[in-house]
Amino acid sequence: MKAGNLLAGDVDHLAALGYKRNRGLTQQETLLSLATSVIPATLEQAGDPRALVFQHCNAESAVLPRDPDDSVGSSRNRYFPAAVLRELQLDDIPYLCSFASGCAGFLSVVITACGLFIDDEERPVICVMADDRVPGFPFDMLRERILGSDHSSSFLVGRRPHGYHLLGINFYSTTRTLVPLVEIVKRTVQMIQDLATHLALDLTARDVVIHYPNIFPDTWRMVTRYLRLARVEAVIDEIAERAHCGATDSVITLAKHHRGEEGRMHVVVNYGVGLHLGVCILEEQNGATPRN
Repeated sequence: MKAGNLLAGDVDHLAALGYKRNRGLTQQETLLSLATSVIPATLEQAGDPRALVFQHCNAESAVLPRDPDDSVGSSRNRYFPAAVLRELQLDDIPYLCSFASGCAGFLSVVITACGLFIDDEERPVICVMADDRVPGFPFDMLRERILGSDHSSSFLVGRRPHGYHLLGINFYSTTRTLVPLVEIVKRTVQMIQDLATHLALDLTARDVVIHYPNIFPDTWRMVTRYLRLARVEAVIDEIAERAHCGATDSVITLAKHHRGEEGRMHVVVNYGVGLHLGVCILEEQNGATPRN
């Protein structure tokens, strides 16, 4: 990647954080083909979804490249969700797009999806995340020392028990472009503790899995230490093999660490440019493993 000008930072600096390689689209692949390959399995589980909610970190991922000579509004605005639905031969289904949440997109899309459940209808919502490297830009972030991968994933949000039960979300945003890592540590710990208190949960007496994104590994180790939980499993998954898959990091680890153990607690931590910091608490259900 360095030789191909796909890295802005130093290879040794990234390797020191645990990165060895990442995942990128081949010349035969597009973000559209990647997204349409992961959605059918989720669609099969959903049956008749009430809506699809998409999330993108990069603005360039939210639309397909435009034809500069096209002056017709209906064809010029080539929204990615509409293109996905056409590829899957789906129509007459509402679609929404959650944006400007960076890599905190898992919680952003869950919040958006939950807002659709204002009635007793049980049809689920399909959530989709998709991002790839912006042409002309590197895979990594120089100052933050983050190595990214192209990715897409999908999952269901619904009323019926399936995989996990969402208990609550705590979400923070700031317009600052730089937040000290020590503040991220303190704020993450406080947000988890505040949410647990609000839900009347004693996490110190439960088996807890904490899902972290594949960035800032030392920061998350401090968060785990300061939480002082007796039975905790901190998850930073395959950072060496797949780097940071944006909002998909959370989907991958939730799918991999579902054991069907009723009542086991899962804390998901999201951090994204914007800046956003979010946490949610999920209770594991003794049912089918979520797909991604």
